[in-house]
Amino acid sequence: MSEQCFNPYLPNYEYVPDGEPHVFGDRIYVYGSHDLFNSKNFCQGDYVCWSCPSDDVKKWRYDGVIWKRTDDPENKTGKRPMYAPDVCQGTDGRYYLYYFLSNSGIIGVAVCNTPAGKYEFYGYVKHKDGTLYGRKKGDYFQFDPGVYVEGDKVYLYTGFAPSLPIFGFKKYAKKGAVCAVLNADMLTVESVNLTGLKSKSCSKGTPYEGHEFFEASSMRKIGGKYYFIYSSVLGHELCYAVSNNPVSGFQFGGTLVSIGDVGIYGIKGVKDAANFTGNTHGSIVCDKQGRYYVFYHRQTNGHCFSRQACAERIYIEPDGSIKQAEVTSCGLNGKPLKGAGEYSASIACNLTCKKGGAFYLAFKRRGRPYFTQTGSDRNDSPDQYIACVKDGTRIGFKYFEFLNAQKISITVTGKPKGLFTVTDGKTRVANITVNGAGTFSSKLKISDGVHPLFFTYKGKGKCNFHSINIE
Repeated sequence: MSEQCFNPYLPNYEYVPDGEPHVFGDRIYVYGSHDLFNSKNFCQGDYVCWSCPSDDVKKWRYDGVIWKRTDDPENKTGKRPMYAPDVCQGTDGRYYLYYFLSNSGIIGVAVCNTPAGKYEFYGYVKHKDGTLYGRKKGDYFQFDPGVYVEGDKVYLYTGFAPSLPIFGFKKYAKKGAVCAVLNADMLTVESVNLTGLKSKSCSKGTPYEGHEFFEASSMRKIGGKYYFIYSSVLGHELCYAVSNNPVSGFQFGGTLVSIGDVGIYGIKGVKDAANFTGNTHGSIVCDKQGRYYVFYHRQTNGHCFSRQACAERIYIEPDGSIKQAEVTSCGLNGKPLKGAGEYSASIACNLTCKKGGAFYLAFKRRGRPYFTQTGSDRNDSPDQYIACVKDGTRIGFKYFEFLNAQKISITVTGKPKGLFTVTDGKTRVANITVNGAGTFSSKLKISDGVHPLFFTYKGKGKCNFHSINIE
């Protein structure tokens, strides 16, 4: 299956959330935070970079560590995590990494001559009088920097506007996201502007209501328009707003993607979502062929501290609008997966249970199934699987293209005793009886063509769901 690409699109041992994809030269580079496997907090790793050819989004390459936590002068002990970064090519041709050090309320900047080399500390974003941006009276709390360069102008987007007062932060972006225009030194603030994106405190009666700005600022220019991508107060979705200029006047556009497909297929919220949800963060990129993708992340281990990178194809309509993408297993593959061969359970895009949906914050498994892995963090050959599969668990894979498929098998461990009903979303296509650990099979009665596969367990005991095999 090496010629195919799945979600998550990076190796199963890698946990890179908050992905910001950028085209530099002939490659697409993804910059993000770095979670660890089954961690107890956000962003405990150093920044790493992955890239692929801009004409082949299936071939990802590890470019290594680009910035360590201890590289920041205020974090020599490395105890403070670094949250979502962004990178731009500056007016001098060099590459600038903008990042947020936990609880600092300021934005750090590092610089490098190449997109994925070793970055060196450059400074902190500041006002003309030298006061750090974020620490002057009237400044908003700085969080999740997004940076955009056009001509000789540098635009820095920040903001943090939770619907409830959390984390002890006091300077929320109560009027929505802000844009600071920087001068050519990439550090000094020339002006600060409200973007027009509405937070919960000022959205009533506007199109933003129900999808207000929360965090994760990101800017892209598409077809002459400026697209502000952000995470809404719902947490599980990325939304966008559009303006004719990069500084202000942004009007709500819609939802790009929801981890649980909330908003499509009649799904109204977390409780009936197609997947367990949590926060997400990402943006848009266009490959060499002119195809657009939205990058986001999903949760694993039944909490929000081990998130993995995913992506879906999106389409820009003639009027500039973007239809919400469906969460799938095939992601960057460009077409459905082959309806033959063995697939890891890690590529399941839907996961639900009898208890209904859940939005993961800290450890909130409460008997629900979840993605996890064997081995330690960055073990280069982990077996990622779905744990805690019990009566009523439903596991979905989208999509496969079937041609004369005759047999379906699953591999499980644990002590289940029951039946996995397999459907194509509408019709039952197989019944797989399981009794303990092992590989269990059934005839597969599915028509040729493109279909999803859903596996629903009914029975006693619980198991770990490792893989499926189609013949």
